[in-house]
Amino acid sequence: MDASYQIVPFPKLRRLMVDGGQMARQKHLVHGLVELDVTDARRWIRAHKAKTGEALSFTAFMAGCVGRAVEMNKPMQAYRAGRERLVIFAEVDINTLFEVEVAGRRIIRPHIVRAANRRTLRDIHEEIRTFQTEHESGREARFIGWFVHLPAFARRFLLRMLFRNPHRLKEMNGTVSLTSVGMFGAGGGWGIPMSNHTLQVTLGGIAERAVLIAGQWENREFLGVTISIDHDIVDGAPAARFCQQLRELVENSYGIAGFVGKPG
Repeated sequence: MDASYQIVPFPKLRRLMVDGGQMARQKHLVHGLVELDVTDARRWIRAHKAKTGEALSFTAFMAGCVGRAVEMNKPMQAYRAGRERLVIFAEVDINTLFEVEVAGRRIIRPHIVRAANRRTLRDIHEEIRTFQTEHESGREARFIGWFVHLPAFARRFLLRMLFRNPHRLKEMNGTVSLTSVGMFGAGGGWGIPMSNHTLQVTLGGIAERAVLIAGQWENREFLGVTISIDHDIVDGAPAARFCQQLRELVENSYGIAGFVGKPG
C-alpha cells in the first residue's frame, strides 16, 4: 500500500454543494467588496463577555443588521415568479451556515433565521446558540439526511421544482443568504461565493489598521464583506443603497445596546 496518499469517501453532504453550484451557474451575479468598521461593535461584545461570561454571536449581530437593511430595501430579496413577475416577501428569512460536530466530524449545516427584520438581537442570538447545540434534531438535519441519499437526477429535479415556486423556496431556502468564511482564519480578506439567492452577504476576515480620526491616529478593525446580487433582479443603485444602510447599521452597532447595555 502506497503511504504517500490516502483514499477517503466523498462526503454525501457535499452533494448539496455540487447541486447548489449547478443551480448557481444559471444566475448572473455581481459582487461588491466593501469594508465595514466593526471596532465599536466588537468592543461592546468583548466588554459584555468580560462582565458576564456570555459570548454574543457575531453572526447574530450581522444577521440583525442584514435583516434591518433588507427591511429598508425589500426588493433586494425578491424572487422571480415566472418570466413577468417578482415576489417580494415582507419577512426577511436569513439562511446561515454553521460548522457543527456530527459523529466526531466537523461539517457545515444550514439554519434559517426567520423574520430577522422583526427580531431583537437577543432573540436571534439565543436561536443560533440553541441550533448549535441541538442541530441534529432540527428540521434542516432531517431534510438533509434523506435528500443527500437521493440520486443526482432526483435531487436536481426537486431543486428545479423548488426554484419555480417562490413561496416554497422561501420556506426551504430563506430569502437572503449570510455566510462567514473569516471565522476560520485570521487576517483580512473577502470570499467570492456561488449563490442561489437574490442577495448573499459573505463575511470575510477582519484586518486592523490605523485610521486618522480628528487629527489622531487610531487602530480600527475592518471586516471584509462581499455583497452578491442577482443582477437579473437587482440593479446597481438599490444595491448601493442597501450597502450604505448596512454600513450605517454595522458601524453604529445596531441592536447591541439593547443586548449588552452600555459598556463601561
